[in-house]
Amino acid sequence: MTTASRRTRGFAPLPTAILLLGAAYCLLPVAWVVVASSKTTGQLFSTFTFAPGGALLDNIADLSTWHDGLYWRWVANTALYAGVGGVLSAALSGVTGYALAKFHFPGRNVIFNVLLAGVLVPSIVLAVPQYLLLAKVGLTDTYLSVLLPSIVSPYGIYLARIYAAASLPDSLVEAARTDGAQEWRIFRSIALPVMVPGLVTVFLFQFVAVWNNFLLPFIMLGDDGKFPVTVGLYTMLNQGNTTPALYTLVITGSLLSILPLIALFLTLQRYWRIDLISGGLKG
Repeated sequence: MTTASRRTRGFAPLPTAILLLGAAYCLLPVAWVVVASSKTTGQLFSTFTFAPGGALLDNIADLSTWHDGLYWRWVANTALYAGVGGVLSAALSGVTGYALAKFHFPGRNVIFNVLLAGVLVPSIVLAVPQYLLLAKVGLTDTYLSVLLPSIVSPYGIYLARIYAAASLPDSLVEAARTDGAQEWRIFRSIALPVMVPGLVTVFLFQFVAVWNNFLLPFIMLGDDGKFPVTVGLYTMLNQGNTTPALYTLVITGSLLSILPLIALFLTLQRYWRIDLISGGLKG
């Protein structure tokens, strides 16, 4: 065994320590939310400890009955926004990315460069113009006002284009065209199965982005029955100034709101594992 291979297999304390610090930085707030959601209002404000309380089930019950279960309406709205927006965004990104990767037409590079520029534009910059445009057609304070802007994802199109170019050989597409297959059938039967892991990544990114989105629905919506969970918890937090008991419910709602994201990642990670295994076999 060479010296280089020994170093590769050996324990690297500095990188490991940095990774552990990064993991602690990310996980400690989550751990605090888990602990704080199990406490009563008195326990929450009396001491700051990581010792769990015994009021988690009571907090969930109080949250479920608050305003006739309005919190679960917010969760359902968020699932609608994120689920439909993520699926449509992945579908649009897949078709657009495939077209940019496998078709040669005038202006293709210009379109791709414009998409790259769109990746660099913060969503907060687009929120107000989107509100003004949708207000012109009377779509503000509707479900579509949150869904429509979430369908187009420049970053998703960029990822789909890169993935299609890297994973789908041009010779395979050309062979299908030579056999007389129509373009839509080539995409549906050949390109789409190969691009599934990449499109799952696009879906996850967009799902998480829409699930955690606050500014756009905050600007677009006025009816609390259409709020996503982010805006709903914010309104509860504002009411906590006069009703301190709501702080515990907000923390409990925050804990419950991240559970679907964890479940989604655990469910869909097998697509990445399959893709890595197939890539290793090809290598």
